[in-house]
Amino acid sequence: MTQVHVDKASSPRPPAQRRRELIAFLVLAFGIWPILAVGVVGGYGFLVWMWQIIFGPPGPPSGGFH
Repeated sequence: MTQVHVDKASSPRPPAQRRRELIAFLVLAFGIWPILAVGVVGGYGFLVWMWQIIFGPPGPPSGGFH
């Protein structure tokens, strides 16, 4: 009779671990990353807004042609 070597990496994961990984993925994909993305974009918009309040809006310098 032949002996079959089973590698731990190829064996299926227990259902409890698979469920925890699925929950972690869902929390990251639909919870943390969207909130982080909105925060980054909102923070950048706030930074540009403050910059324009202090230094003025973009465009040609006021004064025009002489």
